[in-house]
Order: sequence, then structure tokens, then C-alpha cells
Amino acid sequence: MRGIELRDARVRYGPVEALHGITLAAPHTALTVLLGRNGAGRTTALRTLAGTVPLSSGAVVRDGRAITHQPAHERAAQGLCYVPDREAVFSSLTVAENLNLAAGDTAPALDTYPELRPLLSRRAGTLSGGEQRMLALSRAVLSRATVILVDEPTQGMSPTTATRTYALLQSLDACVVLAEQRVPPGLRKGAGRTTIVHELRRGELVFSGEPGELDEDPEELSPARSRYAQE
Repeated sequence: MRGIELRDARVRYGPVEALHGITLAAPHTALTVLLGRNGAGRTTALRTLAGTVPLSSGAVVRDGRAITHQPAHERAAQGLCYVPDREAVFSSLTVAENLNLAAGDTAPALDTYPELRPLLSRRAGTLSGGEQRMLALSRAVLSRATVILVDEPTQGMSPTTATRTYALLQSLDACVVLAEQRVPPGLRKGAGRTTIVHELRRGELVFSGEPGELDEDPEELSPARSRYAQE
């Protein structure tokens, strides 16, 4: 399968196991959402895919090839971009310098987020939370990565900017994986690119499927119903 996967993935933080042998797939052709409340394991799963958290057992597979022992910087050099929920920009550099690190031509990013144009000379650390998310996502887009992992992409954004951001992520020719607490309304409606949801709860995979199949209350989900987890 072209895309990125976790296979029987277990992750421990000291004596505590955060992921309990989960298997899930994020195909290149779809936008994948790792869904769950705080402590569910969605951020850990994203970090494991990025290589910033090691597996206790199991595997990370990209385009059919195991990359479990490949360090994060090598994954990045091979076209994987990870945007964490915090400290996703170089705070001591200006907005322009942050963008220039990703690409020489920054016009596509500024066309997507024109709000950044008047902020080019500002230090990134002085921006609001929503502005920093715009900058971080702009750098991800400019990097032309083939796998893009984003933890809470629209945190701090206005509803209008958030809608534009989800449309951007749906339009990318890349394997896009998002970590979210809820399925965004625009993705739940199923417009545009296929969306796959993997619901995590306390380190367990409890649901895999399309947004329209997801129960309204995550706490009422039955044990894992998985059409996509092992494809």
C-alpha cells in the first residue's frame, strides 16, 4: 500500500504503555484522521509515525517498506513532514525566514494564507496561536512532502480560516494524517477527498472507517470495527 502504517504498534513511556498493539493504515489517496480525546493515544501514534517516539514493539511501514528503525531526521529527508501541536515554528526567526527555510518561492504559502504577508518581518514567536499554525502549515506545504502529519492543524484559527485549511489539506497530493479531538464538520460531510477515521481510546483502536459511520458519542463505541485498519 502506498502511504504510511502502524502494525501491532506498542509504545511505552516508562512503566506506562500508551499504545496497546494498534494496527492502522493511512493511504496516500485519502485524508486520514486520528481521533480521540486527550490521553487517547492519537498524538503518540502521530509521533511514532514521525519517528520522534520509538516503538516498544511492532512496525512503521511506509509505501510497503518498514522504516521502524529509521530516525526522524532521515524520514524527514525522505519527504515526511511532521507538524506538532506546539513549537512547530522557529520562534526566534521571522515569518519570512521560517518560510525561506522551506522553499525559495514562498508565494504559494502567502497566496494560501495572505494574513501572513503583513507579518513577514515579525518574529514567529510573537505571533498568535492561529498565526503560528498558519505559518507551520505553510512550511509543510512548501516542503512538498509526500507524507504530512499534523497535530491539531486549526488550533487557534478562526472558523473561516479553519475551513480554508481543511480544504487545503484535502487538496494536497500527499498522504495527509491529522490528529484531532473531533471530526471537523467539513470532513464529516464527505465532500472532496475520501476521509478515513481511526478512533483511539486509552491506547486502543476502537473504530476505523468513514466519518459517516462514526457514532456520535466516542465513549459509546463498540470494540474495534475496522474496514481500513489492516488493508
